[in-house]
Amino acid sequence: MEKKIKDSQLGTILLRTHPRATRYSLKVTGQGIVATMPTGGNERLLLNFIEEQRDRLAASLQKQPEALPLSPETRLQTASFSVHIFCTERTNLYISMKEDVLHIACPMQTDFADARIQQLLSDTLQRALRHEARRLLPARLSALAAQYGFAFESVKINSSQGRWGSCSSRKTINLSLSLMLLPWHLIDYVLLHELCHTREMNHGERFWALMNKVTDGQARRLRLELKQHTTRLPGKS
Repeated sequence: MEKKIKDSQLGTILLRTHPRATRYSLKVTGQGIVATMPTGGNERLLLNFIEEQRDRLAASLQKQPEALPLSPETRLQTASFSVHIFCTERTNLYISMKEDVLHIACPMQTDFADARIQQLLSDTLQRALRHEARRLLPARLSALAAQYGFAFESVKINSSQGRWGSCSSRKTINLSLSLMLLPWHLIDYVLLHELCHTREMNHGERFWALMNKVTDGQARRLRLELKQHTTRLPGKS
């Protein structure tokens, strides 16, 4: 189960079940609140849990950093291309990818403070990231699986901005296109994390022992480094 609800104070709340969840949990992300319960859990209990934690959740939302607007001042390097936004005499938005640079040409009168412009630019960036994620991530996942002796059923690319990836009990791996905003060593960390879940579905001692084995003992350091990054796309509020 996965559905979104709107709350006048807390904004968008994603309610979901997860096969690896053992308890009810709440997480504040750049896209809102993610409320998770075990498979077979009670939605009413999850909603009551949200209500009990309302003050804490509201305080956490206020601490969330604002999304950086996209504009000609943007300096963004993704895993496979950089972004160049500029203004021209053209009357419509023009996009091209040349030599690993995504060029976005905007009309001279473009108001980059306009939420609609930010949505348009963010959607444009998202399409480019999705293309690159589909082109690069499945092959990289397969290479790492072969290198370390893992097996997975399939891989899907999604637009999740709440988590980098997930692995189902059927060994289907889901990867967020936001991974392309990370440097390659952190992308590899996330891919290895999901591959390890094909053997260990929880985050117990055996899982982290396996993660340390495939990261040369660097699992904790890489995990902490990953926490400094966000799945939120630039321009998204």
